[in-house]
Amino acid sequence: MIATNLLPMYVRIIAGLFALANIGYGVVGYFKPAQIFENSAEGVDVKGKGARHAGYEYASRNLAMGIGILIVAAIGNPESIVMVMTIRALVEIQSMFINISLKKINEGFITAAVFLAIEVFIIVKMFA
Repeated sequence: MIATNLLPMYVRIIAGLFALANIGYGVVGYFKPAQIFENSAEGVDVKGKGARHAGYEYASRNLAMGIGILIVAAIGNPESIVMVMTIRALVEIQSMFINISLKKINEGFITAAVFLAIEVFIIVKMFA
């Protein structure tokens, strides 16, 4: 593991930008909770109370992880960055497996794959 003073600044900047993207994604989810439903014509009432609460839960998850990533990126502790990124990577892997099990390669799968690539890049840079 890299010592804090040897941690490349660009890794912290990438982690910070990634955190801001997660925070933005979470905040947008509060204003448009229907974003988690790719096709509301399949019988999901996106204006219903249950769907709104599911959207809020999804948004709060992204917001909380974004804030956590932003804090560890600002502090610059490599161990903390690896832990938070690993947790976020596990969430992305779960999202990808759900899409694969549903036989859907859609924007949710692509978003998870892109986020996972960023997370793996940051984790790998901690050990290089």
